[in-house]
Amino acid sequence: MAHWLLKSEPSSWSWDQQAAAGAKGTFWNGVRNHLAKKHLMAMRKGERAFFYHSNEERAIVGIVEITKEYYPDHTDETAKFGMVDVKAVKALKKPVTLAQIKGEPRLADMVLVNNSRLSVQPVTDVEWEIVLEMAGEA
Repeated sequence: MAHWLLKSEPSSWSWDQQAAAGAKGTFWNGVRNHLAKKHLMAMRKGERAFFYHSNEERAIVGIVEITKEYYPDHTDETAKFGMVDVKAVKALKKPVTLAQIKGEPRLADMVLVNNSRLSVQPVTDVEWEIVLEMAGEA
């Protein structure tokens, strides 16, 4: 199973809002980048993603699970983009900041370090484990 990272501005959609959505979860819409779209299309039900607060906080704060695979995004007037559904799995014990990630040599090749603007990113198994370790989860 693959791992992912989904970015959201907390002022638009926060971890607390995602967690409050409960077991039903929510759709992850609004992606308007073709590479991010490709990543959304590759996601499979049951895979997990880090929930990343961008801009204000710049930290991985939780883990979500993909509950529905790629389908059309009802907010896209061009009908070119889609979305997936996700539910909150757990908040991390300790958020892992972008500064901490950039300071960890083992994460030097992580997409978040090299293309931090991309809103949907793959995360390797090794990167996933390192971030969990940094969050006090491993």
